[in-house]
Amino acid sequence: MIEERNIEHQHGRDYYHEPPPAPLLDTAELKRWSFYRATIAEFIGTLLFLFLAVSTVVNYKEPNYTDKCSRIGYLGIALAYGGVFFVLVHCTSGISGGHLNPAVTFGMLLTRRMSLIRAAAYMVAQCLGALFGVLFVIFFTNSDEQQSSEGVVNVVTRNYSKGAGLVAEFIGTFVLVYTVFSSTDPKTERSRLPRPLFCPPCLLV
Repeated sequence: MIEERNIEHQHGRDYYHEPPPAPLLDTAELKRWSFYRATIAEFIGTLLFLFLAVSTVVNYKEPNYTDKCSRIGYLGIALAYGGVFFVLVHCTSGISGGHLNPAVTFGMLLTRRMSLIRAAAYMVAQCLGALFGVLFVIFFTNSDEQQSSEGVVNVVTRNYSKGAGLVAEFIGTFVLVYTVFSSTDPKTERSRLPRPLFCPPCLLV
């Protein structure tokens, strides 16, 4: 402890040890229950996130809708996404790391923070969870809302091109992954602030 403080004093507060890279193919993980428990957590977390978030989008109505009390609006959608993500990341971060997004998992793989086997299992679980989450939305919502352009149909907003939508998705995903990596950086561990506090505002914006 004293040596660590002396090294920190010599190199400044930004000095820290980079954690060793994870092995690319760690077959030993397949024999651990923690590996499967984390994969199940990613599946359930992504399922609940898509189910609750997309259900909120289905309930969206245009501002000129006759019954204003029945619409949730853009702010309600943003709050729903941020709030649901906060709860689910908080619940799963101690089990699987709380990725809930293949982009985050892929970034962790590229930086060698997890093995290829675990990353592949996470991505499969996340995609299956997202699929089942949306299927539950279709099952539980009204058929009229599903067929409406204001429902679960994924289209670009009026007055915007598909290229603009692609750029918006790219920037949003980049900000999300950047926030995750910034909040899990070893230099920020002393802030004692959990990662679920940083990601929801990113989704809300």
